Amino acid sequence: MLRDHLALRISGETELLARSEVPIDLTHLARMTLGDRRLQQEILDLFDQQIGLLIARMNDRHAATLGALAHTLKGSARSIGAWDLVRATEAVEAAVACGAPFDQAIAVVEATGARVREAISRMRQNEADVDAAL
Repeated sequence: MLRDHLALRISGETELLARSEVPIDLTHLARMTLGDRRLQQEILDLFDQQIGLLIARMNDRHAATLGALAHTLKGSARSIGAWDLVRATEAVEAAVACGAPFDQAIAVVEATGARVREAISRMRQNEADVDAAL
């Protein structure tokens, strides 16, 4: 299944994925890694760990570091094409910059980050299933 999602159609069109299906732009990820599937897996594994660490630190609700944590997560999310997570972290940055309450924005980052982590887990499983079938 992952192989199908990452594959380019012969006509040059990419497989389209609904955001609700996969919260990662797999076409963008493939472009950023020059199609190297092992590199994609490594990057997704690292990003999965990073999401957990940064969101845990964001839960400290310390405004002085919250903006920097959100900015770091935004940059990583952008590099793999996790656009919903990019937008969620931008909301945290904006709230911190304006001195506005940020609890709701952090909750959105947590929920969106959980969706991304679940997608990464599913992709790992799909990849393992493909490897086992070969």
